[in-house]
Parts: sequence; structure tokens; C-alpha cells
Amino acid sequence: MKAEDVKNIAVLGAGSMGHQISMLIALAGYKTHLQDVKEEALVKAEAELQRIMAKWVTKGKITEEGKNRAFSNLHFTTSLETAAGQADVVIEAVVEKLDVKREVFADVDRIAPSHAILATNSSTIVNSKVAVVTARPDKVCNMHFFFPPLVMDCVEVVKSEQTSEETAALAMELCEKIGRTGVLLHKEIYGFIANRLLFALSKEAITLYEEGYADYKDIDLICKKALSHPLGPFEIADLSGIDVGYYANLQLFEETGDPKDKPAKTVEEKVKAGELGRKTGKGWYDYSKTEVNQ
Repeated sequence: MKAEDVKNIAVLGAGSMGHQISMLIALAGYKTHLQDVKEEALVKAEAELQRIMAKWVTKGKITEEGKNRAFSNLHFTTSLETAAGQADVVIEAVVEKLDVKREVFADVDRIAPSHAILATNSSTIVNSKVAVVTARPDKVCNMHFFFPPLVMDCVEVVKSEQTSEETAALAMELCEKIGRTGVLLHKEIYGFIANRLLFALSKEAITLYEEGYADYKDIDLICKKALSHPLGPFEIADLSGIDVGYYANLQLFEETGDPKDKPAKTVEEKVKAGELGRKTGKGWYDYSKTEVNQ
């Protein structure tokens, strides 16, 4: 299958990543199904996308006609069969837990057409760990979008040893079709490229904070003023979701058993308190009176 043969795309998971990925795809003209097991998640996703697109119309980034056309391409459903049954490409964007992703991929492999490409949007988990539950490991890859997908212009496409060249090429072409820069990783590594760099910075930043060398706000300030980073590591954690990094660390710890890979104490406290960043209104910073710029 080539990129021009792709007509129907399913996105699984209507959370902070999935709903924006689905709109990005719908804007490109594909018939798109956004699926979630919870009806309330779909209602929330549609309302948020309406808000973002209305703002785009106001700012002149899209016409009213273009907005309406995108929503006519986008369908919301709780049925995995409806979403994946006729899909040419399926992009999974559920919670960053390996057991959940494996369950989803096993179901999708059973439901989706045999030619369909199955991609995971995981920010850390390599695709071979989910491909193992499918009968099509050659058609599985990572397509790691960055938050927020409607703004960030990068997708890490990752091949495993089983991923075919055709699958990788199609994923890269699809990135181009939806207006995103695809970057191909020729072999798997935990966390890929961007997050490995970010994890190193974040881990050191949290250590410096927990050991009392500086306040987290000042650590962010140093990164922005001295290193010219647009956001500091604590601001990035709030933007992407503190729970995302937390579960990624848990997954790494499960793989290595190394205590150094366990989530930091302060991060665990934030997750247990439900302070996950911008999406909950509070993380390291308080966002009760602000919103994520789209």
C-alpha cells in the first residue's frame, strides 16, 4: 500500500494527544474516526476541537468553510469496530501503559483490514513491544507526535527490526500529507531521540530541585535565559502532562530494575495529587486562569 491509497484513518484515544491528532488528519482531507471507550471523553474532545478551530477562524488560520469541511471528515465513536473496521492506518494514542497498549493492538489486529498499518503514538515504548501481540509486525511502527499536535511540527517515525521499509515509507509520506515533518529512526531505543534528550535534562533538573540547589522556577529561568530554551523542563512537564513522564519512568524501571530509573518523589506526589499540569489546571505551575495556546 502506498500513501495515495490511504483514505480512512482511525485514531484510538480521545485524550490530549488523540483528539488533536484526529483533527490534524481530518484537516488533511482524510475520513477520520476518533475512538474512545468513554462517551464523555469524546464529548469533551469535540468541544475542545470546536473551541480551537473557532479560534483558528478568528485568527485567520483557517476559513469557516475549511473548519466545517474538517469536522465533516471527523467522526466520533465508542466502537472500535466502526473506527478500525475499514481503516487503512490506525494510530493508537491511549494511556502510556504497555499492558493497555497490547490489549488495544491485539483487538485492532483482529478488526482492521489485513493491509492496514498500525502505529503507536507512544512517547517512549518501542513498537516491537506491542507488535508482538499482532500477526502483522511488519506493518507496525511508532508515529510519535508532540504536544500539542496541532502546533508542534515533528513526528518521530520509528522502525523495529520487523517493520518493513514500505511501512516506514508510508508513515513518512503520511506525515508530509498532514503537514508535519517526519523524522525516521532506523532502529528502536527507549524514549527515541527527543525524549531521551529531554529525560536527561528533566532528571537533572528535578534532582537539583529536590536537593535544594534552586527553586524549580529558577531552574526553568536559567534554562530559558542561559540556554535559550523556549520552555524550562518543569514547564515542559506541565505542558506534556506530568503523568506521561511518570508512567514512562515506571515502564523504564520495570524493564531495568534500576532504582535510578524510578520516578522522582516529587513527581510521584504530583501524580497522586492529580496535579498533572496544564490539562488539570495545576502541575508545577498554576494554570487556573490560563489556557494552552493553540
